[in-house]
Amino acid sequence: MTTEFPKNFFWGAASSATQSEGREPHDGKGENIWDYSSKEFNFRFYDGVTTEHTSYFYQDYKEDIQRMKEIGFNSFRTSISWSRLFPDGVGELNQKGVDFYNQMIDELLAQGIEPFINLYHFDMPIKLQEIGGFENREVIQAYADYARTCFELFGDRVNYWFTFNEPMIPAEAGYLHDRHYPYVVDFKRAAAVLHHIVLAHCEAVKIYREMKLSGKIGIIMDVIPVYPRSQHPADLEAAEMADLFYTKSINDAILKGKYPDKLKSVLLEYDQLPEVTTTDTALIASTKIDLLGINYYRPRRVKAKECLPNPQGVFSPEWFFDNYEMPGRRMNTSRGIEIYPKGIYDIAKKIQNEYGNIDWFVSENGIGIQEEEQFMENGIVQDDYRIDFLKEHLTYLNLAMKEGANCLGYHMWTFVDCWSWGNAYKNRYGFYRLDTETGEKTCKKSGHWFKKLTENHGFE
Repeated sequence: MTTEFPKNFFWGAASSATQSEGREPHDGKGENIWDYSSKEFNFRFYDGVTTEHTSYFYQDYKEDIQRMKEIGFNSFRTSISWSRLFPDGVGELNQKGVDFYNQMIDELLAQGIEPFINLYHFDMPIKLQEIGGFENREVIQAYADYARTCFELFGDRVNYWFTFNEPMIPAEAGYLHDRHYPYVVDFKRAAAVLHHIVLAHCEAVKIYREMKLSGKIGIIMDVIPVYPRSQHPADLEAAEMADLFYTKSINDAILKGKYPDKLKSVLLEYDQLPEVTTTDTALIASTKIDLLGINYYRPRRVKAKECLPNPQGVFSPEWFFDNYEMPGRRMNTSRGIEIYPKGIYDIAKKIQNEYGNIDWFVSENGIGIQEEEQFMENGIVQDDYRIDFLKEHLTYLNLAMKEGANCLGYHMWTFVDCWSWGNAYKNRYGFYRLDTETGEKTCKKSGHWFKKLTENHGFE
């Protein structure tokens, strides 16, 4: 093999409860913010598709797990739906939800697939959002109680736990940039949400340690490497500020045990610092994870500001940099984002050099394409573009591993075409195609290629 991976490398894909499970009558599940917003703010969702009928994993999990096995998975990450276990976020447990997750975990293990279980994937129970969600410190305790319940129910079989997927997103998308419910635009509230998510993460890790479970616990980060337009000092400063707000703010807290001093100085200067107590900082400093997941889709390219921000506008990280559209960049036109495979190598080197070379894995990486039906031949999506995408990213990942990066696995986003937040089913990501009208799932060309990759532990 030109590009060869270890025999014990984790191969698989990632998904989430809200994006894949769907709903069934009388399943006992409570509403989360996506169930609510996709109905009440339906105009924000592509083709008006709600969470009711996503990828049918709740009813198809046995067949889907068999499909995973057929294309070589030895691991699979998904999330537990907080509101499926606790319909109101707290209080009475939904036994049907407990039964489903027990059966799902047991089926994964029976088929030789290691479950990687994430506790929170953007899906706050609506009853807790009504009291402020992660703006409210009371919800930290509710999350901790939920985490403890999950560890008690499933910790005897699940060896890999993750507290949050992309903890930056609920704060940034929900409280600053008006993409996710509750559609707030207020930096200081966003900062408070992010800080409370960090504390919730720490509380869950503390509980896991106290229970002396034998597995590993970590977190899934959304890392966007930042590249300046040039080496001019103004462009370099712009890149530093973008990295400070969108990467170091969360990475340093989780991986170094403290927020960056420069970030605190900037937020103090603009009166945007949330309440952070000495007890908070001590908890953050004492919390260590075992395993880091890294989601990578695109780079961030920035340049110095071309004009001063509106002094009456809402404070934003974008006060300190402008986005830069590099000439000749390679684009995924379906999503409007740049494809840059070397970014995965640069992330690996950053982890190796700045974050103690912690054990990590690629927890998401993928390409979403609109109207994939145009590439169907004889009932199979001929997604050679996805195979090329995989090869390029895996080649750079393999190079980083040869240079000492402690990467333990690679999970594609996603197993079967899934409902993707505001985009719903606009862009398709899966190894399997979902017919949204019939529910039929058929393997794409990339799924067949992935099977050969896992059998050979690499590719030419």
